[in-house]
Amino acid sequence: MPCDVEMFAGIDLFEILHEEDKIALAGVIDYEKLEAGQALFQTGDPGESLFIVHSGEIELYIKDTAGQKIVLTIARPGELFGELALLDSGPRSATALALTDAGLLVLDRDDLLLLFQKRPDAALHMLAAMSGMTRKADQLLRTRVSRNANEEMKENLGILQRIADWLAWFSGSMPFLLSHTVWFIAWISLNTLILSNPYDPFPFGLLTMIVSLEAIFLACFVLISQNRQAQKDKVRSDIEYEVNIKAELEVAHLHEKTDRLYEEMLARFVKLEKSLAQPSQTEKV
Repeated sequence: MPCDVEMFAGIDLFEILHEEDKIALAGVIDYEKLEAGQALFQTGDPGESLFIVHSGEIELYIKDTAGQKIVLTIARPGELFGELALLDSGPRSATALALTDAGLLVLDRDDLLLLFQKRPDAALHMLAAMSGMTRKADQLLRTRVSRNANEEMKENLGILQRIADWLAWFSGSMPFLLSHTVWFIAWISLNTLILSNPYDPFPFGLLTMIVSLEAIFLACFVLISQNRQAQKDKVRSDIEYEVNIKAELEVAHLHEKTDRLYEEMLARFVKLEKSLAQPSQTEKV
């Protein structure tokens, strides 16, 4: 159904037009209504139009190789979508689903050319909308690709956790063992053999207290580091699970392709046998 000039209110793409240009466009642009839960188009469908949301909300999403739904954006009043298929005449790259009852302005290629002829500046608004979608897609790619567990945990690492990791590493190293060995030998030698008036005589109560406090703090830091390592292992297991799911689906796709090729080859062999059998029958006749 045709649209009304009043429907252009609040849409940046049409705000730059003069009133007579709006009237001319309103006569050729269509208006389409969708009910909540109704799909406008599916991924892979041919596309010959772009849509501008007049009312309601339209969800644009795709599904990854694991079958998980990835919401690209939710188009709200004044926003456009579906321009890629219109510009390159390719299939739809996403699925559009109406979250609520929605009204859409539908522009085909001729409508778009008419709009650009009247106001070339409108092309900049469309490019801005496309760049916004590209930025959102880039952000989704950063979070959806196979992640690195070490880098992901490092991004959320605080100062206390960094200190705990370093102390946990140092307490299990040879320099820690050698430094404590030298410290204990020097302490015991000073308080038994060298000093006539020792500050910590046998059985070395001060040394025992210091070592006990050190052990308590080191145990706490080691536990903090172990907890963070457990979180890292959980992230790594999640990543491995996602990779395994993707690999399983890829193998399933390969099996499907192999079965389809096998069926096609059998059909071709049957046709070839029939074509070879026909001349022999004619010769017998």
